[in-house]
Amino acid sequence: MGALGSIFLIVGIFFTDLWIKNKIEGFGAENKREKSAPQESGGEKLPDSLWGGRILIRKYHNSGAMLNLGGNHRAAVTILSVSLAVILSVVFVLSLGRRGSHMLRLGLALLLGGAFSNTYDRLKRHYVVDYFSFNVKWKPIRQIVFNLSDFCIIIGAMLMVIGLK
Repeated sequence: MGALGSIFLIVGIFFTDLWIKNKIEGFGAENKREKSAPQESGGEKLPDSLWGGRILIRKYHNSGAMLNLGGNHRAAVTILSVSLAVILSVVFVLSLGRRGSHMLRLGLALLLGGAFSNTYDRLKRHYVVDYFSFNVKWKPIRQIVFNLSDFCIIIGAMLMVIGLK
């Protein structure tokens, strides 16, 4: 992946996730993790599911890191998030001058798009907006609420590791 394509990917992930988060925030009160009931606000109703009920739509404010770890230490989580985004940005810029690092650059672009979106939330809202979970039988998995950035971070990190070889 070229430099310009990588930058477009980062920006695309950031603004797509931001748009979805803003849309979700426009609906009523936050859902609790164990509930999937629709919320109402001003006549608009948050859909309760997508794809035949396989994806549950939720509105969850995560004040910590992954799985709300460190939720009682928001400032520390925010500092860590900003620090990691800066470090990865430097690695990304350095990768631009490296030939044959397409997989590394793709991974970094996905990771940075997601990291910038979630870090923006932490700085602007003081929490990250998560908005969907998987409707599976095992309750601990069903209770985890994600956003698009979370998947970009996970996939980006895996591609980045593969690209380092």
